Amino acid sequence: MSENQNLLAEQRRALILDEVRRRGGVRVNELTRKLGVSDMTVRRDLDALARQGVLEKVHGGAVPVVEASSHEPGFEAKSGLELTAKEDIARAAAPLAAPGTAIALSGGTTTYALAQQLLDVPDLTVVTNSVRVADVFHAAQRTAANRQGAATVVLTGGVRTPSDSLVGPVADQAIAALHFDVLFLGVHGISPEAGLSTPNLAEAETNRRLVQSARRVVVVADHTKWGTVGLSSFAALDQVDTLVTDAGLPVEARTEISEHMRLLVAGEPDSGSDAADI
Repeated sequence: MSENQNLLAEQRRALILDEVRRRGGVRVNELTRKLGVSDMTVRRDLDALARQGVLEKVHGGAVPVVEASSHEPGFEAKSGLELTAKEDIARAAAPLAAPGTAIALSGGTTTYALAQQLLDVPDLTVVTNSVRVADVFHAAQRTAANRQGAATVVLTGGVRTPSDSLVGPVADQAIAALHFDVLFLGVHGISPEAGLSTPNLAEAETNRRLVQSARRVVVVADHTKWGTVGLSSFAALDQVDTLVTDAGLPVEARTEISEHMRLLVAGEPDSGSDAADI
């Protein structure tokens, strides 16, 4: 193989890797059409890139290598990320909390945005392990003293994490004794292989207890969480009833998710079940 051919191979593989990372996965037949090369050439390129550890071969194509994250950003660091998407998700998820029901809100900046949308839902009982979420309801009660239908808030207690969630044995024991109609759950990552995950081991156990205590599980997560894997998994995709996300979620991910749960995309028509069924 000449030096020029080597250069062409390197350029082709760089294009393949960029396509895999940008789209979250590609098929061999798509690459053959895009690059104008044979099926065998594409497969050799994928083999070479897989040996370098920069992608993973799967049946019929390739996906990015997903590394397990053990870094947990603080609440303030996360609160400015995908702000518009989180607000859109919060507005779309709010109708799933029916008046007079018992709901739970996990920690996270998306559930924090959701809490602000739930202030006018009457007679809620809100269980949360998030200091920030509890503060939203307490602040509303102080500014509207004796407001009829104000939420009753149950804060679990526990050890505070960088994301201002309360976790550990105290939180776990409190949650295990409770039952709620709907859990609104923020996540660090969601993927087909790892399910729902977080970098914090104690938070994973507390989230596991939240899932077990809920009749329905609604995950609120922007599109950047898809394909991210934290250190510890705490639920499989089939344990989730609904994912509320934003329009940035790729088509391929939507197809995958819809095989496991109802998908509700903020700002788009809902083709799933009625809110009353959730």
